Amino acid sequence: MLREYGPERLDGQGLDRNQYESGDRAILALLAEPPADEQVDIVATFREDAYEVWSGRGMIRFKRFADESGGLHFKVVEQIGENPLERQDPFAVATVEEELRAAEASGNRCDDPNLAFFEPYALTHPFAYERIAQVFDSPRGPDLIVSPKSYAYGSQRGQHGALDVVQSRAPLLFAGRGVRPGSHRLAARHVDIAPTIARLMGFSPVPGLGSDGTEREVYLKRQDGRALAEILADGGAPQPERAYLFLLDGLSHSELVHSLECNPRAIPNLARLAASGAFLSHGSTVNFPSITWPSHSTILTGTWSGHHDVVNPSFHLREHRRTVAVQGIVFETEGWLCEHVETLYEAFKRNFGAHALTASIHEPQGRGADHAAFERRLVGDKARLKEITSALAGDISPRWTAEKDPAMYREEMIDVRGMAQFMNLIEHCADRPPAFVAHEFVVTDAAGHEFGPHHEGLREALFRTDRRIGQVMEILRRRGLLDSTLFVVTSDHGMAAQRVELAANPAVEPSRKGVRGVYLEPMIYLRDLAVDCVRGRDGRTIRVTVRDNDPHPDGSRPPVEGARVAIIGRSGAVIARAGTSGSGTVAFATPANLRDHEIRVEVEHDEFNPRTIRADGTPIRPDLRRMLYGELARG
Repeated sequence: MLREYGPERLDGQGLDRNQYESGDRAILALLAEPPADEQVDIVATFREDAYEVWSGRGMIRFKRFADESGGLHFKVVEQIGENPLERQDPFAVATVEEELRAAEASGNRCDDPNLAFFEPYALTHPFAYERIAQVFDSPRGPDLIVSPKSYAYGSQRGQHGALDVVQSRAPLLFAGRGVRPGSHRLAARHVDIAPTIARLMGFSPVPGLGSDGTEREVYLKRQDGRALAEILADGGAPQPERAYLFLLDGLSHSELVHSLECNPRAIPNLARLAASGAFLSHGSTVNFPSITWPSHSTILTGTWSGHHDVVNPSFHLREHRRTVAVQGIVFETEGWLCEHVETLYEAFKRNFGAHALTASIHEPQGRGADHAAFERRLVGDKARLKEITSALAGDISPRWTAEKDPAMYREEMIDVRGMAQFMNLIEHCADRPPAFVAHEFVVTDAAGHEFGPHHEGLREALFRTDRRIGQVMEILRRRGLLDSTLFVVTSDHGMAAQRVELAANPAVEPSRKGVRGVYLEPMIYLRDLAVDCVRGRDGRTIRVTVRDNDPHPDGSRPPVEGARVAIIGRSGAVIARAGTSGSGTVAFATPANLRDHEIRVEVEHDEFNPRTIRADGTPIRPDLRRMLYGELARG
């Protein structure tokens, strides 16, 4: 028995009745007007009772359902032209060779994977229905979310954020006690990482919320993923005593596979972990959008961003008319995580006791960690930390100096400081080593952006990161902790080559066409008016009330003063014009012989999108289906 499962906590995200006009205008600007029409893959939203996905090649509306066990199901309820999400194979385009073939299929034959550009028809969108629907579960979610074509996302040589399989696949491996070694072909997702760690560590299931938002037996307070039982050793294997999570920011799965196969000597420590552990041959599908801040919170909580509420590096709080740029702030941002989810740091303490030490080393989500650099909580002697950092300061790739690349130097210096934190932490807590460490390395992401996903500069960054992983493992070995530690290696997203000459940023294109909103790529938060019309029973008057469509925290919609309102008759003649008062209202005399549907009400304000409705409240909107798909829309 399936139950329909629409957006959780619906409070402004998606398109409500007052946003149909502006939403349609934005979709048209993205799919029918240059340059965005050549750069956008899909535009997604929620409207009325279904999720919508629009593209140049077709559109669908789909619904989400849940079964009695909490499993999710999806049904397409309308389709025009091609279903842009029809192909969702998570195993597609997983190697450098397959990327070159996909580029050739896209009409871009090349021998350099760093110049492999893909058209949407050569890629897939793994778990697309689930990953799109979850975005609209959060009140911080957008009205529209844009996924550009894989090569059309900025002026850096490598980029990520889109829904496609290349940008959405990260490497994933587990090594240590309780793990069944070998190469595993699994359709894993990033929400599966935290539950799998919990299972390997012997956590007890507790009542919580499952992927369908209802109470289940889970390992974390809210859990969208599952424990990957396929990688677990047979019963009787000893459990690990601690876990160490290495997050190699921005490292694509295909590049790691290439390095492991073609030059394992350059990354001996990752090669050793991959050979001795459970290596997922096709990696893991990340959060959508496939961007750093939301993806890290997904890894650390086992929930999608629509449930942990860090939906984007920057998101808009409609009720406060405030934009929060958590990635720009960097420090002290853990408070933006939803209180109804649980981090691995918190879960370790719940299972191992409050004394269990946990650490977040430059990890963008640190709630509950004793040591969390980005939360300004440092465990250990600060003077000693400075000494270690100073001693390691010279351990920077000479390549960045030789190429006069200060950005790469700065990024690797962050990793140096992270190593100093780990060394200081281990020295300070020799008698009780951390039960859980999440350690973020950033230089791989910086190199992917700077040089591209498959450049020698990226391979230099991977080599430098592997050395530091080896240093961590050697320190643990000397302290007799190596064999009892579970190691997990992953990334927060993939990385795709960009056509830098485009300097593409299609998500903001509707603003150039006059669509007012808050543009936080790839998300759009529209600024709209709620317009109510009340006509007298005798048909001789009409009162128009104009409010801000985004309510205050108490649920009230503030009135809009100074909105310009025009009443138009059936012949197109203006019957009257006036501006709204401080209460947001204005009244007009109307001809009694005109019915409500024969009267058009036009409302404009410089800070909002214009509205055009009938006197009965029906919005007058473009025929989006006909304008985008022509005769196909008639079928």
